[in-house]
Amino acid sequence: MRVPRAHRHRRRGMTLIEVLLAISILVVMSTVGWATLTGAIELNEVLAEGDATARGARAALGRLRRELSLAYLTPNRQLAATYQTVFVGRNDDPDELWFATLAHKRLYRNSRECDQAEISVWVDRVPDEVSEDDVLFHRESQRIDQYPDEDGRVMPLAYDVQTFNLRYLDGRRFEWVDEWDSTGADTPYILPRAVQVGLVLTRPDPERRNRRIETPFVTTVVVEAADPVQPLLGGGGLDPLGIQNNSATGGMPGGMPGGMPRGMPGGFPGGARMPAGGGR
Repeated sequence: MRVPRAHRHRRRGMTLIEVLLAISILVVMSTVGWATLTGAIELNEVLAEGDATARGARAALGRLRRELSLAYLTPNRQLAATYQTVFVGRNDDPDELWFATLAHKRLYRNSRECDQAEISVWVDRVPDEVSEDDVLFHRESQRIDQYPDEDGRVMPLAYDVQTFNLRYLDGRRFEWVDEWDSTGADTPYILPRAVQVGLVLTRPDPERRNRRIETPFVTTVVVEAADPVQPLLGGGGLDPLGIQNNSATGGMPGGMPGGMPRGMPGGFPGGARMPAGGGR
């Protein structure tokens, strides 16, 4: 019995041209999808590296802001059982700093600690598998003694550090300086009015992985225990941080002698320049 021609046409499969066309469409769609997925993954890695750099800088500068704002020099220097506190900043490349602060946080209940601490901040080289560039280290000692740069617990504060630069506002001379030494003759037992912290971190270049991109960060910290800036012409006025002085009473306006006014500006005054950035 012969099968009708209509039924014979229904049983026919795809021709070779149709198979090749389907395979070509599948290959094109797979290529486009793979390129899109690869680009999304690379973009996510770049954004993650940038976010990690920004988070590290914010964490480091946030801790330094809190500790520097509460830096102090004890007035009880003549007591027999009192160690002399210091505020010393060296203009090296990169800079170093050690000082006493009231920003210590007690982490353990009933621990014999207070809010006083000795702080040291410096940059040092580490193995390449830990960091491509230098590491910013932070030392905190819960005991004030005659060795302000020894003992205590050392922890890394920021990785991939290219530059760490500090500047100090001299309230008597109305100018910024690169070094500060409370044990020296230029600034004898005096705190700077403010400290500018410049930090440059590096991260891989997304276009050329063998290069590094430098990302600068800068902040200015008002030292609350420091003396107000002395006005140049007398009779009060604004210091470089925009804070109103009151030379007649020796204190701060608004009934706050020796304290800080409300609404302290957190930014750096006009004329400040951020550390230069760019690839290397």
